[in-house]
Amino acid sequence: MISLRDYLANGQTTLSNLLIENYRQLGLTNDEFILWIQLYKYHEAGNDFPDLAPIAANMDCEQREIYNLLNQLVEKQVITIESEKNSQGIRNDFYDFSAAFVKLDALQKQQQKQLNEKNYEQKVQSLYQIFEKEFGRALSPIEYQRIGQWIEEDKYNPDLIRLALKEAVLNQAYSLNYIDRVLLTWERKNITTEQQVEEEQKRRKRKMLKNETSKSEKELPNVSLHNWLDED
Repeated sequence: MISLRDYLANGQTTLSNLLIENYRQLGLTNDEFILWIQLYKYHEAGNDFPDLAPIAANMDCEQREIYNLLNQLVEKQVITIESEKNSQGIRNDFYDFSAAFVKLDALQKQQQKQLNEKNYEQKVQSLYQIFEKEFGRALSPIEYQRIGQWIEEDKYNPDLIRLALKEAVLNQAYSLNYIDRVLLTWERKNITTEQQVEEEQKRRKRKMLKNETSKSEKELPNVSLHNWLDED
């Protein structure tokens, strides 16, 4: 068994798990990715333009196959061959690996966008179900259309609509007109997040406490009831 000393003496090549898990999504074959790793190993060891012969031996293939794989890496824009002059004016070639990380970053952003879109669609779908659960009945086609307008035309976040529905339920006002008034009031006050809704609720509690001086010793309710139809 290899000793720990020998193991560490041979150095380490550090690769992000993101690259290992997504190289196929970058369009690389297994052989292309192995060659990329081989070249990157030399890069981390300080050799930016290694001889391809030992790499071919490591991969147990002909050197011409390595050249073909290298051309494919360049064509797929996961590696570039650059050159620069040193202090003596001699031009040296080197492999630049940054293109792979740029492509990986773009892939991650695309995957995150797709995930956000999927989560958004699930929130929209569940929103209609929450309305029917709270109303205790199926929504009418007009009500479906009204909620859809809040999302598609007014661009209200589904989470904000859900919070407005909660306000209506707490006030026992099972009306889309009431909820619409809540949303319009929040829009005027530039309230767009759950945290801002909570801060607005606290503000109303403080205002109620100030106005009810004769009941200052009375414990405040957890959630104050508020008639949004009378909101200025």
